[in-house]
Amino acid sequence: MLTIRRSQERGYADHGWLKSFHSFSFAGYYDPAHMGWGNLRVINEDRIAPGTGFGTHGHRDMEIISYVLSGELAHKDSMGNVKGIPPGEVQRMSAGTGVMHSEFNHAPNQQTHFLQIWIEPKFTGVKPGYEQKAFAEAEKRGRLRLVASRTGAEGSVSMNADASLYAGLFDGAEQAELALNPARKAYVHLVRGSLSVNGETLQGGDAALIEGESRLALAQGQDAEVLVFDLAP
Repeated sequence: MLTIRRSQERGYADHGWLKSFHSFSFAGYYDPAHMGWGNLRVINEDRIAPGTGFGTHGHRDMEIISYVLSGELAHKDSMGNVKGIPPGEVQRMSAGTGVMHSEFNHAPNQQTHFLQIWIEPKFTGVKPGYEQKAFAEAEKRGRLRLVASRTGAEGSVSMNADASLYAGLFDGAEQAELALNPARKAYVHLVRGSLSVNGETLQGGDAALIEGESRLALAQGQDAEVLVFDLAP
């Protein structure tokens, strides 16, 4: 079964310095029909105005992935990490027993556009951790590149979650397939462009919630960038 959720159906918050679309219930946006999918809890599409950001705040027992689309995200945390996250890099922070961090856009005249993703951990109470890796465009062109996984397979960032995350770029005749376990769930988030997902056309910001399927087929992309999640049910 495949269910389409269109971009405009997401929650939206405009805080002035931050404009955010919420795929699932978050902060002031509450929808009991969209509390998460499997162990995927949050996908926020955030746009941070120049010179602003999230002040120091805490997290606990959550796997948090940042996927930057444009601009750069400046990260600082209580583990001692001070990093810049540009497009093409994937950051994973395991909050575990507790971590404090801040995220800023220090650019004077450029917006930072990124996806903030939360996945429920497999084990709670673990030591906090951090990992960040770059994935070249060529690795994602016309294929699904594993960028985050439970074991860190294929050079992906590792995470304390029963989940895998793939990223792909598709245009024209490029296409890809992914075998799915029908007993698990999958989630497709189209970052930009348009793309056929198992015969259904998605536009930027749209998502496909998938269960009971054994195959994912991506085709007919037009400047498409996509994230695909394999998730615990």
